[in-house]
Amino acid sequence: MAALLLRHRKVSTLGVSSILKAKVDPFRLHVELKLGALAGVCNLLREYSTSNDNPNLNFDFLDLTCPHAWYPVARRKNRKIFLHVGPTNSGKTYQALKRLESSPSGVYCGPLRLLAWEVAKRLNKANVPCDLITGQEREEVDGAKHKAVTVEMADVTSNYSCAIVDEIQMLGCKTRGFSFTRALLGISADELHLCGDPAAVPLIQEILKATGDDVHGQIESRGKHLCSVVYGSLPPETRTRQATMFNDASSEFDVLVASDAIGMGLNLNISRIIFSTMKKFDGVEMRNLTISEVKQIAGRAGRYGSDFPVGEVTCLHADDLPLLHSSLESPSPILEHAGLFPTFDLIYMYSRLHPKKGLYRIMEHFLENAKLSENYFIADCEEMLKVAAVVDELPISLHDKYLFAISPVDMDDEIASQGLVQFAQQYAQKGIVRLKEIFTPGTLQVPKTESALKELESIHKVLDLYVWLGFRLEDSFPDRELAASQKSICGLLIEEFLDRFGGQQQPKWRKLKSRFNSGQLGSSAAAVFSYGRLRQFWS
Repeated sequence: MAALLLRHRKVSTLGVSSILKAKVDPFRLHVELKLGALAGVCNLLREYSTSNDNPNLNFDFLDLTCPHAWYPVARRKNRKIFLHVGPTNSGKTYQALKRLESSPSGVYCGPLRLLAWEVAKRLNKANVPCDLITGQEREEVDGAKHKAVTVEMADVTSNYSCAIVDEIQMLGCKTRGFSFTRALLGISADELHLCGDPAAVPLIQEILKATGDDVHGQIESRGKHLCSVVYGSLPPETRTRQATMFNDASSEFDVLVASDAIGMGLNLNISRIIFSTMKKFDGVEMRNLTISEVKQIAGRAGRYGSDFPVGEVTCLHADDLPLLHSSLESPSPILEHAGLFPTFDLIYMYSRLHPKKGLYRIMEHFLENAKLSENYFIADCEEMLKVAAVVDELPISLHDKYLFAISPVDMDDEIASQGLVQFAQQYAQKGIVRLKEIFTPGTLQVPKTESALKELESIHKVLDLYVWLGFRLEDSFPDRELAASQKSICGLLIEEFLDRFGGQQQPKWRKLKSRFNSGQLGSSAAAVFSYGRLRQFWS
């Protein structure tokens, strides 16, 4: 199946230059975007330079100590900040959404696409027209003054009556934290509601000292087995449908087997959580779950306003119980630093000082020498640098290189990374990338093995990348709708595999049930946290 996707021979990320024999001028220069970038930097220079002379000669592009100054639109507004903090499923986001629903205009910023979908659906159902904007979807509703977006898509140039940033504690995430920091500092709204873990409150209060905003704190109070399957590599649409089947009281799916993907965002009617392990592989090493991770996962048991207002949590192995108990009884570690990453405006202006360096060297040098205040850290940009090293070999503009670098690609996935390489090569050579040149629609099929499933998930990533690029380079990636439809087919085929898996595991679940006290699983909804791709339940 992978061969259908990658018709051309595979190319090493170190050997792209050998493929391009002739230098081809870029198809699009994106002049308007560059002018916009220059205008944005000039505004920063005019408004926030400490010099009364020529600001261009005194502005230090490596100085990231005052990131709140990057967002003049928000700084011109006296924002009221409301902190909704409390345990998972305590109703904190619900209260903020009620406020958003009653406001004349607003935006919801979530960490996951499926959360943005849920909010858009909720508002439209309540007769509040709401657009849906993610990196891969844009559904506009006539007359809409509300938006539900993924946090990376937050608009920091518009004004809103009300805005929500969900799971705000993720500003401490080493990879995505900078997007939450950008939303915190940059969204211009009369009211900004921040929902998340209490551990983020001290850092947020410290950061907002520089903005002049009014900050208010609000602590929310607690409020035979077929299985659904949820794990991180699943397409968001598939995860949503699996969760819907599990939540449907009339369905036979009353057990959910999941990785830590259930720890954030999914609204699930769970009576009890059973940890099959208290460890996970984080991309570098196998380690114990952190206190925050345990609480996020365990917090799915018992949901505000659900059939199970009080949840139960246990472990599959008695040896894991001490870690579970200590984690649940301990407060989440207080966040000390928020992620930060330079905007393209700063990268572009800095590149003018080093005209002979490619994007990789520019970013590397910038990040090594950037000056930060004690409240921030530079986000982990390893994936961006990997892509930058590839696209630096291509004759495209700096903006286009940056666009490919920030695209949602998994460079550790061989098929996904090769898909990006081919997209970038064809864009540089021809200025247009046709999906049919590397993928044949109608050839996808239900996977029969775990390896085939993983391959289909990788193909979904490539199609997802094409859709993402299609929204940003419409003329050059014209087959966005075809890619979106094939991506949906991928999701349905993966779901078909999971449905077959769920129906075939009844003996396994009977065996699992016997390892607990009689009736512990019972007929109520239950979920099992499992490491990685849930291999121990696929045997």
